[in-house]
Amino acid sequence: MKEDVKYNDYLKDALEQLPKGAFLTVKDEDRLNTMTIGWGAIGITWQKPVFMIMVRHSRHTYNILENSKEFTVSIPIKKDLKKALAFCGTKSGREYDKFKECNLTAEPGKVVNTPIVGECELHYECKVIYQQTMEPALLEPKIKKLAYAKGDYHVMYYGEIVACYLKE
Repeated sequence: MKEDVKYNDYLKDALEQLPKGAFLTVKDEDRLNTMTIGWGAIGITWQKPVFMIMVRHSRHTYNILENSKEFTVSIPIKKDLKKALAFCGTKSGREYDKFKECNLTAEPGKVVNTPIVGECELHYECKVIYQQTMEPALLEPKIKKLAYAKGDYHVMYYGEIVACYLKE
């Protein structure tokens, strides 16, 4: 495993892969879940490196994240994990153990208690420093119609990046 890298050393790789899918993993005591994300942002907020993720209230991940206040994002750079990303993006952790179903390895994080997905190369470990439920009245109408026709809005979580590394 390479030494810790700055959060932005692999920013180009992360942002190219994110729309294709990455694994958002959460853990609270014995509850563990990973889900596919295709939206997010990496940047600086309050002079801290931050990975912003969005989770809908209806997702199994939401309740776990509300309790743990930390998450990891594991990004496949070279490995083809399309099948696992598709499964984890369409099936609920309430009904499936996604790690078992997809033959994914939950490896311990370096800083947080939430594991990373071992099959991925790039990992961000984050601690929630701010969260906010979307305000529907402030959303552009086209986006509201496209992404929120059922009224299932996201909570935005700003996670301070406490570790970022490449695993080969």
